[in-house]
Amino acid sequence: QVQLVESGGGLVQAGGSLRLSCAASGSIFSINAMGWYRQAPGKQRELVAVITNGGITNSADSAKGRFTISRDNAKNTVYLQMNSLKPEDTAVYYCAAWTGPNGYWGQGTQVTVSS
Repeated sequence: QVQLVESGGGLVQAGGSLRLSCAASGSIFSINAMGWYRQAPGKQRELVAVITNGGITNSADSAKGRFTISRDNAKNTVYLQMNSLKPEDTAVYYCAAWTGPNGYWGQGTQVTVSS
């Protein structure tokens, strides 16, 4: 089992920045990759960015050039640095971790971008 706890969400004006954190605990040795998803009201959950144990990253087109995913293996923590935020980035952001066939989710953190 893996437990994920997100933090860092909040209210920010358009053009501002936020950094989300996701701390993993439990069977962290079995984690292959971690990432961030988001879900806006009335929309499906969508991938924002993912990072593997080897540091390979991939991001959604909407995040490229503005969001950066990184990880601190010593702290078992993944970060999502979000810059140049737009109102359409408003959503609940979820941390995810994968251990082979299993996936785990955090409880989510609200990000609200005002215009």
